[in-house]
Amino acid sequence: MKPPYEITSSILTLITSISEKIGEVNAHLLNKPSPQLRKQNRIKTIHSSLQIEGNTLTEEQITALVDNKRVIGPQKDVLEVLNAIKIYENIEEYKPTDEKSFLKTHQHLMQGLIENSGKYRIQSVGIVKDSKVEHLAPPFKNVPYLMKDLFEYLKKSDEIELIKSCVFHYEMEFIHPFMDGNGRIGRLWQTLILMEKYPIFEFLPFETLISRDQEKYYQALAESDKSGKSTKFIEYMLEVIDNSLSELLDFNNRTLTEKDRLSYFVSLKIHEFTRKDYMNVFKDISTATASRDLKKGAELGFFEKTGEKNKTRYRLK
Repeated sequence: MKPPYEITSSILTLITSISEKIGEVNAHLLNKPSPQLRKQNRIKTIHSSLQIEGNTLTEEQITALVDNKRVIGPQKDVLEVLNAIKIYENIEEYKPTDEKSFLKTHQHLMQGLIENSGKYRIQSVGIVKDSKVEHLAPPFKNVPYLMKDLFEYLKKSDEIELIKSCVFHYEMEFIHPFMDGNGRIGRLWQTLILMEKYPIFEFLPFETLISRDQEKYYQALAESDKSGKSTKFIEYMLEVIDNSLSELLDFNNRTLTEKDRLSYFVSLKIHEFTRKDYMNVFKDISTATASRDLKKGAELGFFEKTGEKNKTRYRLK
């Protein structure tokens, strides 16, 4: 059964904008960020997602944990971060359309934090806010069937990934399949769904924007609950993704450094090439800049140079 939602003009406008920005990201060679930028974005993602759940560690403390340094802080908060770091270090192991992988991820994410991590809840739950029940989750006996249906939608629907990822995120939060950790795995799973189609989402910390105004996130969930369909949440999440891509493009709206160009070119795995081939990839650099780049690349051992002048060629090591 297809989860209920509508495709509004706002959703169509946002999908167009996101698609254009993803094209721009690829054109600017930002889909393969430098290792340092990847690390920074991963730390931001972990910090933002756990901050939404009440974690008190700072980005600096999370950076220290990523670097295997000791950190003084609440034991629970440190463990939450260490679990998340392991997840992101092995993120390609998790399969977004596989329910067993979903359960395994929750087990890894919540290990040592709750009993029965990686297992669906076996009791009723409700979300209470200001002494008022905001959301009463479906009966626990229905959870396995509801989650099975949701994964069937994910596997078989021909809907585009941008929408499917939002629908899964909302429906999973509505079902509330676990006793704890639903929010963080919902956001992580949306990332995994998007990554399969658009690799840039591994390095796009859109959760940072959610954490800046958490009330809008919860409001979008509540409005969708009230209407009985995920339309409002889809609009909210697509706007967050669109704004995150805008921030990425603004941050990277600068001339690529020598190191950026060399890292990207090596990732293309062109085994033999000339300076002209290099300049065909980076069309806005001068001949002199290309020569300096290639000289530096040879010095760093990325490739070796043979021949002289017009007959110079480079081979990837």
